[in-house]
Amino acid sequence: MNWQALRAIIYKDLKVVVQNKGVVIPIIVVPAIFLVLLPLLLLFVPQLAQTDPSALNDFTTMLATMPAGLAKALAGYSFEGQLTILVLVYFFAPLFLILPLMVSSVIAADSFAGEKERKTLEALLYSPTTDNELFIAKVLAAWLPAVAVAVGGFVVYGLVGNLVARPVLGELIFPNLLWLVLVFWVAPAVAGLSLGVTVVVSARAQGFQDAYQIGALIVLPLIALMIGQATGLMYFSVGLVFGLGLVSWLLAALVLWIGARLFQRQSLVTRL
Repeated sequence: MNWQALRAIIYKDLKVVVQNKGVVIPIIVVPAIFLVLLPLLLLFVPQLAQTDPSALNDFTTMLATMPAGLAKALAGYSFEGQLTILVLVYFFAPLFLILPLMVSSVIAADSFAGEKERKTLEALLYSPTTDNELFIAKVLAAWLPAVAVAVGGFVVYGLVGNLVARPVLGELIFPNLLWLVLVFWVAPAVAGLSLGVTVVVSARAQGFQDAYQIGALIVLPLIALMIGQATGLMYFSVGLVFGLGLVSWLLAALVLWIGARLFQRQSLVTRL
């Protein structure tokens, strides 16, 4: 394995990403909204509960239809406390997974399909690296930033979440086992799965937008998980999250294997 060549390709791809506003802006703005702005809105819940209790009717219904395991975990807390834990610990969990998914997808789309669109892939294909080395370098160039955003985002979200929860609960709720499994087991797997799907799509896509839009459809299962929790059908337990990570790793390995088989110099050159 030519590690020097791998590092050079990764550095080149990341340099291109940093210079592309269409890639950088979503990576900055979306986490800021999901991890800072939305959690801070919970600071107004106690005031809203006093001034207009009817505005929280939907949340009251959700609390009443919680699965038994979740209801037991939240027993003993006030309404505001239950709502705070429910939203910050459980509802935001699938929302958080959108971040590594989005980052890996947008960088992979730019790295694979974007290179074809900019007509810069041909020179790279003639570099003194094997197909596998080139593929691994491009995969790592998208996967590593996604994992970094997930870990860094968790630190920020944990601080904001504790800031919101402390006045209501009198205790800190982050870090906890559920979120540690989510961040360090599931998030890297979801990033790899999204990356793999984008690589497969990029093999046929005409450009960055095509690859990104089609690859982003993988967010739909996460939306389904959010709906499942909101309707009381299920909730994010440690066991479920671990299983979700295991399935994601297996699917990621499958689509990346398919992507590696599609990423062959001869076939790519003919499509340029």
